[in-house]
Amino acid sequence: MSTRPEGAHGPGAPDVEGPTDVDAIKADIDATRDQLARTVDELSHRLDVPARTKESALRAKDTAVETYRESPPLTIAGLLAVAGVVAGIVVLRKRRAGRATRRRKR
Repeated sequence: MSTRPEGAHGPGAPDVEGPTDVDAIKADIDATRDQLARTVDELSHRLDVPARTKESALRAKDTAVETYRESPPLTIAGLLAVAGVVAGIVVLRKRRAGRATRRRKR
């Protein structure tokens, strides 16, 4: 529905689309304001990196605690296995680095 405001005549007069009733216009403004507020809240949440990082860390902690409570021996074994793999990688890298420097010296 496209109408012209009262007193606006001629080819340069703006067209008004949407509700023309005062109550309907106020309701439309309120709905738009609410939607804008939700959008701003969502954007501020997405841009708050420290808070999102903290939430992620808390979720990871809760998951780890829950997993441990369900099966403690398996969790401990898994942690030891991961630590062993990491230690093995560190040792292999140091050995390779040592061999590379010895070869360069020759």
